[in-house]
Amino acid sequence: MARFDLGDMEHLVLLAILRLGREAYGIPILDEVSARSGREVSRATVYVALKRLEQKGLVTSRLGDSTPERGGRAKRFFKLRPAGLKALRDSRAMFLNLWRDYESILDRA
Repeated sequence: MARFDLGDMEHLVLLAILRLGREAYGIPILDEVSARSGREVSRATVYVALKRLEQKGLVTSRLGDSTPERGGRAKRFFKLRPAGLKALRDSRAMFLNLWRDYESILDRA
C-alpha cells in the first residue's frame, strides 16, 4: 500500500480539484484554495503543487481546446486519480483520529 506524504498546499489543491470536478484548472483551483484557506496564494505556488501531485500519480491533466479568449492557448484541466482520492481519504482518517486524541487536551489548555 503506497503512502503519500502531502504538504498543506498539496492537501488544499487536492481538495480544490475534488470540489471543482471537471472544471478544475489553474485559476479556479487558485481561487478555491485562497477562498477556503483564507491565504493569499500565488499562481506559482498552485502550479508547483499541481506538478508535484501529477508526479506522485495523484492527479492527471489534459489540455482542453484552445480558445480565442485565451489568445489561442488551451486550459490544462486536472482530475483526481484513484490514488489521489485514497490519499485524501487516508489523510482525513489520520487527522480525525489525531484530533480525537487531542481535542480534550486542547479544550483544557
